[in-house]
Amino acid sequence: MGTFTVSLKKLTEKVSLDVVYTPCELEKISVEIAEVNRPGLFLAGYYEYFDKLRLQILGLAEMNFLSEQTPERRYEALDRLFSLQPPAVIVSRSDELAPLPEMLELAQKYKVALMRSSETTCTLMGSLITVLNMELAPRVTRHGVLVEVYGEGILILGDSGIGKSELAIELVKRGHRLVADDAVELRKVSNRLIKGTAPENIRHFIELRGIGIVNIARVYGVGAVKLSETVDLVVQLEPWDPRKNYQRTGLETETYEILGVSIPSTSIPVSPGRNLAVVLETAAINNRQKKMGYNAAKELLIRLGLDDKMD
Repeated sequence: MGTFTVSLKKLTEKVSLDVVYTPCELEKISVEIAEVNRPGLFLAGYYEYFDKLRLQILGLAEMNFLSEQTPERRYEALDRLFSLQPPAVIVSRSDELAPLPEMLELAQKYKVALMRSSETTCTLMGSLITVLNMELAPRVTRHGVLVEVYGEGILILGDSGIGKSELAIELVKRGHRLVADDAVELRKVSNRLIKGTAPENIRHFIELRGIGIVNIARVYGVGAVKLSETVDLVVQLEPWDPRKNYQRTGLETETYEILGVSIPSTSIPVSPGRNLAVVLETAAINNRQKKMGYNAAKELLIRLGLDDKMD
């Protein structure tokens, strides 16, 4: 895993941003960290703990503070901010606030992108952080299939040729949605969430041995695909082994670790005659029930009077 960046061009495509000035093409200006900053304390003269790699957002409080300063003091404060050359300085509430003349002058002097947004400051910050967390998240790629079944993201893993893509097609025919086939890009968007998506060049395509490449969005419609999904359950397909003890009650909790996040997991044996699509649908519903606090195996033990053995 390396360090990822996102260009200002991609941010302007996903967040409501307008360009006031840019020293070069937006594709060439990169943001490296997901945090954003409101430089109110910096403008007031407190320079400790300032991270120049963050996007700098000036809202109503910062702009009013600058407007109340003398021209000399205002220029000095803005000059110090722009001289550190952050990726961009963004003025929010563009319907009522406009970048000060000194900002455009200093942006050109220090070659810093100056932008504006009609969003309120809090809304703009939330949108930027959401996009940055996704684009800059640590990530790995796994060979598998990611589908959404009854709102649950299921990552299907298994050896090549075991039937992952065929299972995905059957689930799509039953009204569920495909996110990725063959290569699943998994991103750690928080300490508890892994979000999966498909590499852009193979998105919506699926390979079926004996048939070839199929575009799911074209064959089954755009309602049969999804761009990304949180991974809620990992299902590992494996050939049926009569010597192995598979889970019978569901009391045991198995997990699969992705980028340090533990995700509920289960192994499903594959053998002729098993309807794996129905099994996965049931697994998705059962996983959702467990998240809501219901466990069918525990209820059965209580009915049998064996609940004391769960401890």
